[in-house]
Amino acid sequence: MAARRLRSGLGQLFATRTALGRGRRAYSMSQAFAEVLRLPSKQLTKLVFPLQELERHLVPGSRPDFHLKTFDPSLEDIAKSDSVFTATVRNRIEYLSSAVSLDHAPDLLCPEVCFIGRSNVGKSSLIKALFSLAPEVEVRVSKKPGHTKKMNFFKVGKYFTLVDMPGYGYRAPEDFVKMVETYLKERKNLMRTFLLVDSVVGIQKMDNIAIEMCEEFALPYVMILTKIDKASKGHLLKQVLEIQKFVDTKTQGCFPQLFLVSAVTYSGIHLLRCFIANITGNLKTNGFQVS
Repeated sequence: MAARRLRSGLGQLFATRTALGRGRRAYSMSQAFAEVLRLPSKQLTKLVFPLQELERHLVPGSRPDFHLKTFDPSLEDIAKSDSVFTATVRNRIEYLSSAVSLDHAPDLLCPEVCFIGRSNVGKSSLIKALFSLAPEVEVRVSKKPGHTKKMNFFKVGKYFTLVDMPGYGYRAPEDFVKMVETYLKERKNLMRTFLLVDSVVGIQKMDNIAIEMCEEFALPYVMILTKIDKASKGHLLKQVLEIQKFVDTKTQGCFPQLFLVSAVTYSGIHLLRCFIANITGNLKTNGFQVS
């Protein structure tokens, strides 16, 4: 089924790309994604749709709902979304500023998304992977947990702002709670919060506190499972099943579909870019309604 869908998607993508090339709204596919499209269908699925690929390993007869159709973009949509993250003369992607409190944050009108998670969950590494089409952007990554001490703002052209929040837990800033709570409660242009969970260890006590904060403030948020390259297939499937059940039964504001990513293999990065482009109003995927 996945192979047929991908072959069909490839055919539609190249046909649409040709048609768009003749029109006024032509887009340029990134070289990185063009190379992805040359992969065999199983490898392509693993790289672009890791959750869909993982579903194949479920025991026959047990089909938990991974909500794969909630956000189910075409390969054409994913190719288009890469242009939002590609740095050009007209689309400047850059580090904007840092702030220790909302009072010092840049006053912006464009949509904003923020990334939060435990120290050493791979937050900065993920953001660097998202910005891989803009290599000039400096996203500091450290092997030491708790490296990020301030809210770091990155401007993505005229499209949106991305905020790298300090990690909670080990070596978190002393004023972390006040800094983050105030930002999440009062930032008017915040469209979505991305809460990162380490796929190797699953949801920890500090993650539960962050989840409770998002629920208390009635924030729309998304759960991202990081470091999927470090977990065995069986262990990753176990974690996904447990976290999916938690999202379905214990949360109100969490997006029902999980996102699986690796900043090392880039698995899931293209899909996450496409989702961000949609929720910030810069791409419209058929059948997906931003809420």
